Amino acid sequence: MIGEYIIQKDGKNFNYTNVDDIPETFDHLIKFLPKTPPDPHTQAEHDYIETFNDKFKEIFKRGND
Repeated sequence: MIGEYIIQKDGKNFNYTNVDDIPETFDHLIKFLPKTPPDPHTQAEHDYIETFNDKFKEIFKRGND
């Protein structure tokens, strides 16, 4: 999932463009902004956009365990 992601670990911010590159552990999730496909959206793109919230919850939990 391509986008803009910032995490904080040990007081330092780290930027990522692919959500899959975010490490398994970190201190805080600062920014979670997946890139939305341009309008108009196909059904497949709508289905993809629907996954954003679940991915956010997964990543957010990693930073707060």
